Amino acid sequence: MSLIETESLVVKSYNLAEADRIVVFLTHEHGIVRGVAKGAKRLKSRFGGGLEPYSIVKLTYFQKEAVELVSIRQLDLVESYFAAAAQPAFLQKFSYLSELLLAVTPPHDPNKDLYRMFKACLETAAEQPESLNSVGLYFELWLLRLGGYLPDWSKCSVCKTSFAGDDASDLQGTFQLICSNCRRTSGSVAVTPQHRALYAAAQRLSPSDFVDFAENYQNEVTAVSQVLRRVISQAIGRDVTVERSLVMSAAE
Repeated sequence: MSLIETESLVVKSYNLAEADRIVVFLTHEHGIVRGVAKGAKRLKSRFGGGLEPYSIVKLTYFQKEAVELVSIRQLDLVESYFAAAAQPAFLQKFSYLSELLLAVTPPHDPNKDLYRMFKACLETAAEQPESLNSVGLYFELWLLRLGGYLPDWSKCSVCKTSFAGDDASDLQGTFQLICSNCRRTSGSVAVTPQHRALYAAAQRLSPSDFVDFAENYQNEVTAVSQVLRRVISQAIGRDVTVERSLVMSAAE
C-alpha cells in the first residue's frame, strides 16, 4: 500500500451505499483514478465542497496493488468552478467532454499533457462562457491527438503532398484527406482551407488563443467537431453519447 498526493481535477462522482461516494479524478501524475470517499454524503463530511465536479484539489489517497478503487484520505480545495458548473450550457458541455475523456483514456495511465489541457479548457470556458463550442472542439482534437488517434490533415494521404492555403481537399472514410488530383470519385465531403486552418490552429495554440482565432469561424467549428466525434466513435467502438442526455445523468 502506498500513500499518494497529487493535484487532481474532479471529473464526476456517484453514490455508493448510504453515506459514501465514488469519485473519479483526473490526476496530474497518475491519470484517471477512481476512489471511495467514505462518509462523503454526510452533512458534516470532512471533504466539504471538494468533491464538486470540475474542482481542482490536492488529493491524498491510499493505493493498494491490484485494486482499482483507491481510498481517499484527504482533499484540499485549490480552485472551484462551482459558479460556472451551475450554468446549464457549461455543465452540458463538460459532462459530455468528461464522458469522452473516460471513454478514451484508460485508468492509471499518466499523462500530464492531458491534465494540463483539461485544466486550461476549464479555465477558458469559465472566463469566456460564450466560447464553449470552440473549447469543445479544442478538447476533442487534443484528446484524439494525445491518444494517438488524430488524423493528419496537413497533406494528402495518397500522394503525401502538403496542402497549400487554398488547395481543395476531401474527407476519406479513414478520416484522412485526399487532394483533388488524387480523388477518383465524386460525392466526398469537402474539407475547406478554413476547416484545415482551424484544425492546425488548435494544435499550436492555447485554448484561450484558439477561442480568439475561431471567433469568426463558428460554422467551421461545428463542422470539424462533427468529424472529430465520428473519429472518437470509431476509436471507442460505439457512438458518442449526445450532450443533452448527459445533463440528466450529471444532475443525479
